[in-house]
Amino acid sequence: MIYDTIVIGGGPSGLMSAISAAEHGAKTLLLEKGSKLGTKLAISGGGRCNVTNRLSQDEIIKHIPGNGKFMYSPFSVFNNEDIIAFFENLGVALKEEDHGRMFPVSNSAKDVVNALIGELHRLHVEVRMKTPVEAVHYDDEFHTVILQDGTHLQTKTIIIAVGGKAVPHTGSTGDGYAWAKKAGHTITDLFPTEVALTSNEPFIRNKSLQGLSLRDVALSVLNKKGKPIITHQMDMIFTHFGISGPAVLRCSQFAVKEFLKGRTPVVMHLDSLPSENEHQLVQRLAKEAKENPKKAWKNLLKGIVPDRLLSFALDKLDVDENRKSGEVSNETIRSLVHFLKNFTFQVNGSLPMEKAFVTGGGVSIKEIVPNTMQSKLMHGLFFCGEILDIHGYTGGYNITCALVTGRIAGMNAAEAANLTASH
Repeated sequence: MIYDTIVIGGGPSGLMSAISAAEHGAKTLLLEKGSKLGTKLAISGGGRCNVTNRLSQDEIIKHIPGNGKFMYSPFSVFNNEDIIAFFENLGVALKEEDHGRMFPVSNSAKDVVNALIGELHRLHVEVRMKTPVEAVHYDDEFHTVILQDGTHLQTKTIIIAVGGKAVPHTGSTGDGYAWAKKAGHTITDLFPTEVALTSNEPFIRNKSLQGLSLRDVALSVLNKKGKPIITHQMDMIFTHFGISGPAVLRCSQFAVKEFLKGRTPVVMHLDSLPSENEHQLVQRLAKEAKENPKKAWKNLLKGIVPDRLLSFALDKLDVDENRKSGEVSNETIRSLVHFLKNFTFQVNGSLPMEKAFVTGGGVSIKEIVPNTMQSKLMHGLFFCGEILDIHGYTGGYNITCALVTGRIAGMNAAEAANLTASH
């Protein structure tokens, strides 16, 4: 028996491409090496599944710093609004939260996964679980997928949807890169993105800030000249190994790219009061100190930033926190405010790829037709999802790319199989 389409990988892009291929009339087989479909979907968004994002197309592409512009063409065929309509048609009601993030109303990722699996059944997609692929052979007419148990499966088209190397316990172990290379594809440098950063700073090593969470701070990665490469204003946390939290995850790939260029350490800049003007804050504190000369200096500052950060800053500046406000010079006030607005420290690495949320790098997009997801180098070969050199921030952007590229790969693989049949 010859399949029209074989999809390798049962993650978001694989599920979507199998549904799409079958919808367009292809006899479809989905191969998944694990014992569950949609494992990564099930844990995304903290188990609630952030299926997509409702921001405008241009905004979404801004949130995909890794080759986001490639997505303009796929979005013209199927976009985030289409994803929302797709799930609502399957009976999964969605709701919008902060920053345009879309979640199932039920707050359960299982509902999203089950809706996709239900659709596979409805469309009679053959699904084989616990079925690892050993190799892929490309041929003039049909391609052959060889399973680990030695079975040979023939197909007119292949969709490789096996993900990258991040979160390997979900099955993303980088299997697809070899199959892509065999077809002549370039794999760009792989690196962890959306990942926590490590630091050897004394305050990290002695754990003096460990567990300290900061709300709505502006964190920047600085270039060699000390200018910001990127700034993100979100929350962050100091950990036993370095820094983590949303602002750090978003900044991480910019730091990692500097490490890849051989630059280490990289300097980070932290503004813990991004909405305050430095000069005005100095004046306000000087005025309060003058009006409450007997008040302990530490109490006067209470609430400006978390106590632990304040104590750390005063300690760094060698100021006794128990001094009376009246004894504190304007120079000291200026130094403190400057420190809170301009705390710089070094990071020297990131956690490994296994601990990253997203893989940077992958199959070069220069070798993919953007509006079909077909290989420019091999007939009947399609790619979708995280195996491609496209990566976004967390917040529904990576899943959006996976679902969109999956949808397009599936429909075009079905069409290509159809053409093979009519020849």
